[in-house]
Amino acid sequence: MKKILVWLSWWVDSAVSAYLLKKQWYDVTAWFMINYMAPEWEYCPTKDDIEVAKEVAEFLDIPFFTFDYRDTYTEKVLGYMYDWYKKWITPNPDIMCNSEVKFKVFLEEALEHGFDWVAMGHYARIHKDNNWIFHLKKWVDNNKDQSYFLAWLNQFQLSKALFPIWELKKPRVREIALEAWLPNAKRKDSQWICFVWKVDLTKFLEKKIAPKPWLVKDTSWKVLGEHKWVFYYTIGQRKWLDIWGQSEPIFIVKKDIEKNEIIVWTSSDLQLYDDKLFVSEFHFLWKINFDFPLEAKCKIRYRQADQECIIYKEKNKYRVEFKEKQRAIASGQICAVYLDDDLVMSGVIN
Repeated sequence: MKKILVWLSWWVDSAVSAYLLKKQWYDVTAWFMINYMAPEWEYCPTKDDIEVAKEVAEFLDIPFFTFDYRDTYTEKVLGYMYDWYKKWITPNPDIMCNSEVKFKVFLEEALEHGFDWVAMGHYARIHKDNNWIFHLKKWVDNNKDQSYFLAWLNQFQLSKALFPIWELKKPRVREIALEAWLPNAKRKDSQWICFVWKVDLTKFLEKKIAPKPWLVKDTSWKVLGEHKWVFYYTIGQRKWLDIWGQSEPIFIVKKDIEKNEIIVWTSSDLQLYDDKLFVSEFHFLWKINFDFPLEAKCKIRYRQADQECIIYKEKNKYRVEFKEKQRAIASGQICAVYLDDDLVMSGVIN
């Protein structure tokens, strides 16, 4: 029997993954990763989540263990977040969490304990071709596809990972959970920072970056209000601006780091749009000899529709030119490149 270690969270997707693997007669064990615990004076759902995960494991009659990765998570994910915000760059903690915690520390420890694979409830597909190359492909439901968050994985990590719900659409995942009477079948999905859960991001950043209020202006340089610190914000952001009395919603179109000023205006402002971006280096998911210029499709954010583009290789960087102008291209975010439904490479936007 192949031994599989399932990352069991309180989410229904991981519970269904464990359930399906057990039905296929694999030797299944569940681990819960403790990656973040809020201070005692703040509400932290991690303890509640552990109990839910334990309840699922007991229901499925599989061994359950918890492992504490808080030091690694603090260094690799939270440290990266704080560092990049200080450099005026918008980080992507979910991608870092997948590449440095779930598919590195967790995977390495699983293999050391004699497991053959790790399994997770990610919405993506892994396909092995005849040349033993492992391809990361979009999920069957484009609305929930999470391949973008897995863009930094490598061949070894893909070869040791299983996504048991890879061919199921989300409604069917819920149906299976209800049919099996899984304890967390009706728990809602979350869209929070990876393992930090529901937090006020500005308050979270204030733990390491002291506020420095200054001006918010429109594109005519009229003062509209104040912000806490330019570091906290990203291009295209609307939330936490606290600007009232405008006839239309306003968004950040520019950040002036030297003056600590934020420039805002409506979503139609031309400063919000650009038809190109630059990447210093691409991470290739396998050894590929592409001929550049390369016609492909890209995403610059999660759940974005595929964007047609041409990628040019220049002396010290790559230039990605889009067929249509893109809204709110943000430094630090990931440009994920697809050929059909195959994620072939990714890079940090300069």
